[in-house]
Amino acid sequence: MIKMILAVLLSTLSLTASLQQEDITKQAIVKIYTVSKVLNYQEPWNSSTRSSTGSGAIISGHRILTNAHVVENHTFIEVERYGQRKRYIAKVKFVSHQADLALLEVKDEAFFKGVTPLQFGKLPNIEQKIVVYGYPMGGSTLSATIGVVSRIEHHRYAHSGESFLAIQVDAAVNPGNSGGPALSNGKIIGVVMQVIRRSQNIGYLVPVIMVKHFLKDVKDGKCDGFADLGLTTQNMENPALRHYYHLDENETGKLIAEIVYNSSLNGVARKGDILTAIDGHKIENDGTIAFRPHEYTDFNYYVDRDQMFQTVKLDIVRQGKKMQIDANLTHTADDILLVKTTRYDVMPTYYIYGGYVFSPLTRNLLLSTNRNRLALSYFATQWPTKKKKEVVVLLKVLASDISRGNNNVGMWPIEKLNGETFDSFQTFFERLSTDQGKYIILEDKDGVRMVIDREDAQKKQADILQKYNIEYDRSIDLRNETK
Repeated sequence: MIKMILAVLLSTLSLTASLQQEDITKQAIVKIYTVSKVLNYQEPWNSSTRSSTGSGAIISGHRILTNAHVVENHTFIEVERYGQRKRYIAKVKFVSHQADLALLEVKDEAFFKGVTPLQFGKLPNIEQKIVVYGYPMGGSTLSATIGVVSRIEHHRYAHSGESFLAIQVDAAVNPGNSGGPALSNGKIIGVVMQVIRRSQNIGYLVPVIMVKHFLKDVKDGKCDGFADLGLTTQNMENPALRHYYHLDENETGKLIAEIVYNSSLNGVARKGDILTAIDGHKIENDGTIAFRPHEYTDFNYYVDRDQMFQTVKLDIVRQGKKMQIDANLTHTADDILLVKTTRYDVMPTYYIYGGYVFSPLTRNLLLSTNRNRLALSYFATQWPTKKKKEVVVLLKVLASDISRGNNNVGMWPIEKLNGETFDSFQTFFERLSTDQGKYIILEDKDGVRMVIDREDAQKKQADILQKYNIEYDRSIDLRNETK
């Protein structure tokens, strides 16, 4: 009988402790209210606003961890703790749009009173149980859903379009859950970031190792990001291809097909080299690498884990000879793409000249319209070169008496200005705004031309802007440059 009473008491104490721990955990969950700009890339001088909600978690240092997309393009942020109805003003302290992570701060320390910050755990195992906390659609109070880890591998992050390690879970994840923590054994193992629509409970987390990388990155007061080697690679599963490049049966790796001109590996690695290992970790013929026994993901895992400006060692086979080279992590994907990654927290760049609206080609602009999408999407697959670091498009033509015949032209890529190529939008803008010739001649790669009378354009500029209710002929970044 005494043993039974002791067992009941121990069970009661364990349950009480569990409930107390659960309540402590809930105290650290935050609802985030964001008012943000809705940018118009087809009319880059215009924007509207919208309100949305997301989730977050209080971590050490009086910080709130959430997704970057919860606070993207924000103008005003408020946060509210579990079990309270008061909202506090918050600000973004650091953001990584690459990893879809952000840190918020609240100046009023009363917000953090009585809260035990959540701690971080380790990368979970497959089938490990998790609890996802947040404030999803369907109600206004805290939600908790239970599930397991389904798989861990590289996946495309919807917010940035880049591929990093991600945790797939089967716990119910819905709009509003974004930024909320996923816990296992009371510790954060990931941050909810996205779901696959029209699927049955397939959600994705930013894994804890990505979060820790981000937190370590911002310790010096700035976010440097995640490195990109600047290589195009090809799998080596085909036997003939392997024989051609002198790989024996025991050697595996990826073929280096192209190296971007400004990559730190340019002049160090060569086209045709076989990349066989990173920091001693073997690369398989399908381009994967083991990050744990029997678990594989993209070989860039061992690049992503290191901070910017560190060095990784690459084993390569060059014309049948084995050698080792150093790769300095000096560039992010944004540094080495012809069409930059998706932009956030900045207004679009534009310049209007006589009613002709010019803009650099960005992924935001590509996604904003289907016009000329096929031709322009080609640029998004290309590396930049010294002579062409950015694509410039004639975004649209504001109809007027000086643009008759051209009013329907839009999303038109420009190759030459007055017979000369240019390397970037900045160069294009400087030449166009200072040109003193009688005509401005725009030309595409096929030799099709568009001619603007310079005197007419300058004379009619103010009237055209007024007619279309446009305050400035250029975006704020260009205005700041000319002050």
